[in-house]
Amino acid sequence: MKGGAEATESSTLSLDDGDIYVCQDGPREAPALLLIHGSASSTRSWDPMVPLLTKSHRVIRIDLLGHGRSAKPAGPSYAIPDQARRAAVALDRLGVKRAIVAGHSSGGCSATALAEQRPDLVTALTLINTGPSLDVFIAPQSAAIAPSQWPPTDEQIRRFASTGFSRAGYQIPRELLNEVRAMTYHTLTTTMGATRDYMEQQALPDRLMVLGKPLLVIFGEDDRRWRSSSAADYRAVPGATVELLPGLGHSPILEDPPRTAAPLLAFTAIHAAQAD
Repeated sequence: MKGGAEATESSTLSLDDGDIYVCQDGPREAPALLLIHGSASSTRSWDPMVPLLTKSHRVIRIDLLGHGRSAKPAGPSYAIPDQARRAAVALDRLGVKRAIVAGHSSGGCSATALAEQRPDLVTALTLINTGPSLDVFIAPQSAAIAPSQWPPTDEQIRRFASTGFSRAGYQIPRELLNEVRAMTYHTLTTTMGATRDYMEQQALPDRLMVLGKPLLVIFGEDDRRWRSSSAADYRAVPGATVELLPGLGHSPILEDPPRTAAPLLAFTAIHAAQAD
């Protein structure tokens, strides 16, 4: 850990089914903002965004089980509700009573499940390029990485992740390539399957409609994984705000952090008063 109220503070929380990596940035007395990464990603996917958020927030990030610097056991459940339960335990351990929660891609599913389980904990939700339902998923053209090819090469990971980015000239950071390779084949495929299962059970707008939580949806308009026009499906949620970002793809948090942070900060400024 590093000293200072705004220094990055990292720790590992021991849970019954595996250790969870947690890091915090920004003033600890500021309103809490929990950031949840997507599939085959980690807390590092938020690195470019964090400096833009810490002036007004206690920014908390976790590596979901099976990802990043968290444990990658073969036995525990990787179902979305279980990942959300672990996130709730992390916030409880940190003494957070209320938080705004933002999820990128499948991290939006975990954020939604967290609000379903712990409405007392979640004051508002932001979903960034989280497809509302499976029927708007754009099937990849390239072949998946086979078990016999694991761990994959940089080039295989770049092909696997290529649809995650649309901004011309964008290069995937090496740290993110390494974190995909650090996953096991089991955790990669099981966690991706868990997202599909969660969305098959019920579309996200239907889940969110009954929660009554303020909702912001941010979508890169050139997303190559989910049809960006489907962001309008979230308007079925009372009071939802939908922001499309032209020229950006599935990962605006990496492709253009300032443009992504702007609507997020405007939203949190309204709702942060209710969060710790």
